[in-house]
Amino acid sequence: MRKSLAFVSVSFAGLIVCTQVIAQELGHSIPDREIEYSPYLQEDFPNQVFFGDTHLHTAFSADAGLVGATTTPDDAFRFAKGEQVISSNGIPARLRRPLDFLVVTDHAENLGIPAALAEEDPVLTDTEWGAQLAEIAAPGTEEAKIASYEFWMRATFAGEDPLAGTPFGQTMWEKATEAAERHNDPGAFTAFIGFEWTSQPNGSNMHRNIIYRDGKDLADQKVPISSYDSDDPEVLWDWMEDYQTATGGRMLAIPHGGNLSNGLMFDDITLSGEPLTAAYAQRRMQYEPLYEITQMKGDGEAHPMLSVDDEFAHYGTWDKGSFGPDPKTPDMLPKEYARSAWMRGLTYEANLGSNPFKFGVVGSTDAHTGLSTATEDNFFGKVALVEPTGDPIRYNETITGRATPDPSDDLTHADALASGIAAVWARENTREALFDAMERKEVYATTGTRLRVRVFGGWEFTAEDMNRSDFAAYGYEAGVPMGGDMSSAPDGAAPGFLIQALRDPDGANLDRIQVIKGWTTAEGPQERVYDVVWSGDRTPGANGKLPPVGDTVDAGTAGYSNTIGAPFLAAFWQDPDFDASQRAFYYVRVIEIPTPRWTTYDSVFFGVDLPEGMDVSQQERAYTSPIWYTPS
Repeated sequence: MRKSLAFVSVSFAGLIVCTQVIAQELGHSIPDREIEYSPYLQEDFPNQVFFGDTHLHTAFSADAGLVGATTTPDDAFRFAKGEQVISSNGIPARLRRPLDFLVVTDHAENLGIPAALAEEDPVLTDTEWGAQLAEIAAPGTEEAKIASYEFWMRATFAGEDPLAGTPFGQTMWEKATEAAERHNDPGAFTAFIGFEWTSQPNGSNMHRNIIYRDGKDLADQKVPISSYDSDDPEVLWDWMEDYQTATGGRMLAIPHGGNLSNGLMFDDITLSGEPLTAAYAQRRMQYEPLYEITQMKGDGEAHPMLSVDDEFAHYGTWDKGSFGPDPKTPDMLPKEYARSAWMRGLTYEANLGSNPFKFGVVGSTDAHTGLSTATEDNFFGKVALVEPTGDPIRYNETITGRATPDPSDDLTHADALASGIAAVWARENTREALFDAMERKEVYATTGTRLRVRVFGGWEFTAEDMNRSDFAAYGYEAGVPMGGDMSSAPDGAAPGFLIQALRDPDGANLDRIQVIKGWTTAEGPQERVYDVVWSGDRTPGANGKLPPVGDTVDAGTAGYSNTIGAPFLAAFWQDPDFDASQRAFYYVRVIEIPTPRWTTYDSVFFGVDLPEGMDVSQQERAYTSPIWYTPS
């Protein structure tokens, strides 16, 4: 065999030489350069969508580990990669499909304290306060867990780090970064380094998740900031700037839970009471280019009281309970929801020259179980206490504290959403590529489904462009993607949008695609929802509203049918009401057909009754980052 191969090799080489000689005798030249036949050699636009979770807690978070969570960051990453793990209550768990990336964002406030307690780590137990905590938790009973959590909470409410001046923070942070480094597999799975800064002034949710573009070598150089240091986002940005200056690294922050912020998340003043300025707006968008628009504790896109003509504005709305002493009041709502913030941001840009609320959007879970489960049929709940054990407490456990005497103002775990997912358009599955896409806002959010959505806006697009074989390449060449900016409107032109949506291959068909527009007028910001394309042969009624797509959900089996809806929807849409003098933004919302809610799956699986008044079905959805228009 070796002789035969050698003979073939020599013969082939000889053939090349003979060919060159013959070509020269015939007067033909053989080019010295290699031929670049492939059309994709120079292609550099994002060509893949990656799905992940930018907000997950493990037993390294005090409010997870002290009350029953045993899953480690290692468990969380293994689960996200598709491996089977055992939940904190001993239940085998696995995803239907692995995620592409994960950020474990354990709380910075005494990060790792439950793990150190479980291991009797002397870095904790050798301190006076740590020894007291260990003594309280020692019995290991449910009562002991609650008591240890309350002991820790008293320290956080006091605002003084009980472990300040010890090596605890550095030691546990290095363990967290080590887990991310161990599981990061560029090209196959991205394990980001991250943490949560848990600002909660007077019980108002001002939390941010911090995501590093960097690896352990840089991240370890600075222990994470916590709310012990400050509740003020501007102090957080100072800390981020210091990190980047000292290490040459990069990071971004993702705010979340504005619906529980009591009007502080998108306020008209800073936390210190100062009016917003152009410098503030620029700095906020530099460090916070994204917002988590949907998660377990409610959906943050819109509120039905603010968007009264939007029949889809009421989805997983959490607007009753409060983590603080003050009840929710209507005047807080415009400063808590993304759409309202985008609208008010246009006015700020006109007045200040810069927009403090020009953010893109992602979804994530905020699960405190170490298990990133965002699908209705595999929902492991908010915390270990409400994992799917069949105990009705899974429905009835109160999540928000009561700020009024009325029990109906409580929010329970039955109100929780099995949400959400962050979708990122990039060329490769690496920390660098995904981070850069987040930074430029080429991302979108889903409520847990893996819809594939693509949007381009531009001045030259036509309906015929929807059929192009080079759809994406042309979209980037002639327009901008989600998260982009448009300006310099040609005379008489209106922006056109190329929109495609493909259902989750393991999920439900699509009901419709909508474009939501916000714009400025002399009377103030305005909004409108346009039904752009939909499934079936429905026609809008006299009120302009499209009839419902129908509902095939069977409450008795927690099943549904894809006999309604469409697997793929696409449309060219041009703004019929465009005014080149008015600032505007446009984002796409894709609605699925009704599918069973997680509570319906639970009721069938465990044979328990649904909570009174609970919907049997829901319509999952995706929200894209906006495309903004600014007059020249």
